[in-house]
Amino acid sequence: MIELRNVSKVYGTKKALNELNLTIRQGEIFGFLGHNGAGKSTTIKSLVSIIQPTSGTITIDGLDLATNRMAIKKKIGYVPDTPDLFLQLTAGEYWDLMAAAYDIPQTEKETRLLPLAQLFDMLIHQDETISSFSHGMRQKTIIIGALLSDPDIWILDEPLQGLDPQAAFDLKEMMRAHADKGKTVIFSTHVLDTAQQLCDQLAILRKGELLYNGSVTELLATAPAESLESIYLKMAGRNATEAEGFHE
Repeated sequence: MIELRNVSKVYGTKKALNELNLTIRQGEIFGFLGHNGAGKSTTIKSLVSIIQPTSGTITIDGLDLATNRMAIKKKIGYVPDTPDLFLQLTAGEYWDLMAAAYDIPQTEKETRLLPLAQLFDMLIHQDETISSFSHGMRQKTIIIGALLSDPDIWILDEPLQGLDPQAAFDLKEMMRAHADKGKTVIFSTHVLDTAQQLCDQLAILRKGELLYNGSVTELLATAPAESLESIYLKMAGRNATEAEGFHE
């Protein structure tokens, strides 16, 4: 279980996150929705220790993140919001780097890598540099690297962006299967249909504030005659006011 308690992040005079409280349980797919600048990536980067919150606490499986960063990192597979990383490496070299970072023995790495690389049609590209890849192929390379350690917790920032339809379908199937095994999947998206299809629970953020935390079904029940898009835009869109009544 992952708990965020009163988590805030301040950059100068700007609050990227304001007193965020969330509980993310094992065995569920948890989605973050929100416009650009809503705080989705700030939350995700706080969870994976890329940035440190200004205040508040994050605990993962009962461990305080601030004092157990390395132990917690071993539990997490992370896909960032851009795949433009380590461009000078080949895909195979990048996967070797990830295996070394997670202390995965060579034989075990090869056993895990083969089905992932075959699924995403990347095996034949392992000797090509990442800089030569399209956005979608770079995304596949990063996803394979993130999942190579078979982590309990998947944290994926806009993971479907740039993927071809087959790869997007396969990843969504993998996300569901991972959660069904009692593991945790956290992802962000701008696509409401994807959130409705995948999420067991979701959080909607706007300018660092939590507007809603609950299931899609519960959200739709607040306005039965309206679509998810309409409800979302009223809460988080350009003309949204304070979404009182949606807080939990």
